[in-house]
Amino acid sequence: MSILTDTRPLDRVADFPAIPTGWAYLDTAATAQKPQAVIDAIARAYSETYATVHRGVYARSADMTVAYEAARARVAGFIGAASADEIVFVRGATEGINLVAQSWGLSLQPGDRILLSQLEHHSNIVPWQLLRDRLGLQIDVAPLDAAGCIDLDAVAAMLTPQHRLVALAHVSNVLGSVLDCRRAADLAHGVGAKLLLDGCQAVPRLAVDVAALGCDFYVFSGHKLYGPTGIGVLWARADILDAMPPWQGGGAMIDRVTFDRTSFAPPPARFEAGTPHIVGALGLHASIDYVDAIGLDAIHAHETALVRTAREALSALNSVTLFGPEDAAGIVSFAVEGVHPHDIGTILDEERVAIRAGHHCAQPLMEHLGVPATARASFGVYNGAADVDALVRGLQRVTRIFG
Repeated sequence: MSILTDTRPLDRVADFPAIPTGWAYLDTAATAQKPQAVIDAIARAYSETYATVHRGVYARSADMTVAYEAARARVAGFIGAASADEIVFVRGATEGINLVAQSWGLSLQPGDRILLSQLEHHSNIVPWQLLRDRLGLQIDVAPLDAAGCIDLDAVAAMLTPQHRLVALAHVSNVLGSVLDCRRAADLAHGVGAKLLLDGCQAVPRLAVDVAALGCDFYVFSGHKLYGPTGIGVLWARADILDAMPPWQGGGAMIDRVTFDRTSFAPPPARFEAGTPHIVGALGLHASIDYVDAIGLDAIHAHETALVRTAREALSALNSVTLFGPEDAAGIVSFAVEGVHPHDIGTILDEERVAIRAGHHCAQPLMEHLGVPATARASFGVYNGAADVDALVRGLQRVTRIFG
């Protein structure tokens, strides 16, 4: 009998052809598997309807342009944007953050401050360090509370009128802790700063409404939302985008070019130089349709129940240390005493359980936790009771092997 008794399974594994029977894929926080509906949309676009966008005057190009822009509108509706023109397609959240740093960030002055947190992904640290070194900025780091959440009381005490930006993860990719975004926005705006949210781990698990969250920038990657790699989204309020200079030059982002001067297209085209990832945008559209058909509330409830059950089972193993809050969103990070996470991952792989083992591109957080790395199990719509059972059995084998 399964240890998982407190959730109604979504039973979606049959939608995912790359998940064979008996394989527990628990690495969704790194990248989600793709449902057949997304694979079909991509295959159809390449095999039946492919053409360039925004350029051709022939019918197929016009049709593909309509489909590409429909994907942009679909994203806007999915995250509560006021207009499709607030959606910039990028390669992923990393590129979205770099775009903000290298465009909006150029408005900052020496001595201005940026506030990050202890749990940020490297993609929300390194771009700001590069900007700091270029412009003479200061970076402050907010601590975590005992549960592994960003300590917003500490943020309130740290913020000053010199802070121009607060950049935080909506959901931690290591701990699964969920930020109180509305309070973070109010704190940032209270000192005149902007708020950027890294939504990579939030968008596949939580209903996101950027207007309700009160943020100024929001980024996420399509491949974590059951969509293709190489496509992601930067959302920013229209007035902010209008004031931002382009960050790359080339085709599609111009109004008129002469050798004397160039004038630029309005957003979002201004930030999408070159031929875009056309089919990636269509695949992202299909992934949003897929997730919406299930319902994010149902997905969140399902993953929360899986996390709760997994934490209960793992806490019964004396050698296992759990990290993060009890109500983590879809993610369970842990360590086994005396066993390197890479060894855990290797043994679990022999048991047909796929997890992530390492620092998860969050080395400052590892230092805070006092470990070089953790093992991480992360859930998706295709996971269920059997996967939690397999994880526990695999860890029982780990503890037997290492004593």
